[in-house]
Amino acid sequence: MSHNIADLVEHAIDLMPDRVALVDDTREVTYAQLEERANKLAHYLQEQGVRPGDKVGLYSRNTIEAVETMVAVFKARAVLINVNFRYVENELQYIFDNSDMVALIHERRYSDRVAAVRPNTPKLKTVVVVDDDTTGTVATAADSIDYDAVLATSSGERDFGERSPDDIFMIYTGGTTGLPKGVMWRQEDWWRVLGGGINFVTGEVVQDEWQQAKVGAGNQQMVRYPIPPLIHGGSQSAVFHGLFDGGKTIMLPEFSGHGVWQAIDRHTVNLIFITGDAMARPMLDALQAGNPETGAPYAHATLWAMASSAALFSPTLKDQFIELLPSTMITDSIGSSETGFGGLSIATKGATHTGGPRVKIDASTEVLDDDGNPVVPGSGQIGFLARRGHIPLGYYNDEVKTKATFKEFNGVRYSIPGDYARVEEDGAVTMLGRGSVSINSGGEKIYPEEVEGALKAHPQIFDALVVGVPDERWGQRVVAVVQCRGEQRPSLEELRPMLTQEISAYKLPRSLWFVEEIKRSPAGKPDYRWAKEQTEIRPADDHAEASAK
Repeated sequence: MSHNIADLVEHAIDLMPDRVALVDDTREVTYAQLEERANKLAHYLQEQGVRPGDKVGLYSRNTIEAVETMVAVFKARAVLINVNFRYVENELQYIFDNSDMVALIHERRYSDRVAAVRPNTPKLKTVVVVDDDTTGTVATAADSIDYDAVLATSSGERDFGERSPDDIFMIYTGGTTGLPKGVMWRQEDWWRVLGGGINFVTGEVVQDEWQQAKVGAGNQQMVRYPIPPLIHGGSQSAVFHGLFDGGKTIMLPEFSGHGVWQAIDRHTVNLIFITGDAMARPMLDALQAGNPETGAPYAHATLWAMASSAALFSPTLKDQFIELLPSTMITDSIGSSETGFGGLSIATKGATHTGGPRVKIDASTEVLDDDGNPVVPGSGQIGFLARRGHIPLGYYNDEVKTKATFKEFNGVRYSIPGDYARVEEDGAVTMLGRGSVSINSGGEKIYPEEVEGALKAHPQIFDALVVGVPDERWGQRVVAVVQCRGEQRPSLEELRPMLTQEISAYKLPRSLWFVEEIKRSPAGKPDYRWAKEQTEIRPADDHAEASAK
C-alpha cells in the first residue's frame, strides 16, 4: 500500500480516464490527457538529471499547465517548490538558493525576472517556459525550453517504478513575519491531514488507497473551484483532493469578485475554496450587485459549499453570505503550513462570535499551556494550538526553527506554529491569532485578528490590519491601517460604539492610518510588516488617547 500523491492521482486516472479533470475558460483536459502530458514532462525532467528528492520550482498562476507540472513532479518523485508570482528578483534569488532548486517551470510573463537571476543560480540547470497571454517581447533565460516543445518530444508512458509514502511534499510559507521557510511533509502524513485521507467532519480514517477513486467513480462528478493561487498549500490540497476522487477542477489565473460568480454559473461549480475576507469581501459585493454583463442576479444554483481557510473570515461577512446563499454550506477551518487542517466550524446565522473565530478542533489538535498540558475548558486560560500525529518532519535546511516549532511534551511530538487560543466550556476553541504579531499593551496581550474582525464589521470599512506601535505609557499601543469602501472615513469616535459591542475597551485602536489598499499576499494573507511600515512613514490620520485600561 502506497499513500503517495502520484499513485493516488493515477488510481483516479485508471478508473476514470475519460472524465474531464481540468478546465479553464477555453479548454478541457481529461484524466487520460493529464496522464500523458504529466508523464511527458516527468520524463523530460528525469532526462535532464532530476532525481528523487530534487527540488523543482513552479512559478505560475492557476493554470492547467501548473497542475500538470505538480503531477509530473510527484510522478518523478521530485519535490515541488511553490514560488510566489509576486516575488521580485532578490526574493526569487532567496527561494531558488534556499530550496536548492535544480529545475523550474514558469509562465512566460515572469521570464525577465528569471533571466535576471539565472547567472547567480548555478544549481538551477533546467528552465521550462509555459506560454501565456503575454504580449510583446519578454526576455527569457538563454538555456530555457518551451513547455509545448517538451511535450512534443518526450515519452507519455507510465514507467516510473515504485514510489514511497516517505516521498516529500514541501510547501514554502508566505513569510508574512519573516523569511519564507520550506515545510517538509511525508506525503502520507500530508494526505492524512489535507488530501482526503481522513474525513474532516467525522474524523473517519480512509483505509484503502483506492477508496477515494472508487467512491468518486461511483458518484456524480464534483466540480471544484480553488480560487487562491497555487502558491497556497490549501489551494494545492483542494486541487489534489479533486484529482484523487475523479472530480473536475476549474483553473482560472485571475481573481475578481464578479469573475468568481461568473465562473460558478458558467462551469456549474459545486464547491469553492477561498482564503478569508480578502476574497470574501469583493465576492460579497459582486453577489449583491448582480452580473454587470446581463443585469441579472447570479444564479449560483449548483453551489453546494463555500469553504474558507487559513485567513480571517469575519462573522459579519459569513452572516451576509448565509442570507444570500441559503442552500450553500459555509465552513471556516483553521490550519497552517506547519499543521495542516486543525478544526472546522459551520457558519450559522447569528452565532456567537465575539473574541475571535470559534471552531471545533479535530482529535489530533489540542490547546496546551506553557508546560505542555491541555488547557481546561472554560478556565479562560489562553494556550497555544498544537497538533500531534501526522505532522511535518520540519523546516528544510533550518534546524533552529525546526526545534522552535516542533517540540516534544510528555513523550509526544507536536507541531506548534504559534497560534494562540482559548477553550470554551463546550469544548469549542476560540482562535486568537499568531503570537508573533500579538500586541502587549499595559501587560495585556491583544491579538490583531480579533480587532480586525471587529473593525471590518463596520459598513464603511473594506479591510484592515492591526499592529502595535511603541507607547511610553503602555509599552505598545493598538493601531489600525484601514482601507475604506468609499470616500467616507469613519473616526475613532464614530467607530467606538460598534467596536465595544465586539471587543473590550482596552483592545480598541488608538490611532488610524487610512490607505488606498491593504497589502496582502496573493492568497489573501496579511502583510503585517507592510502595515507597521505605514505607521512609521507618516503621522496617523486619527488619534485618541487611552484614559484607562
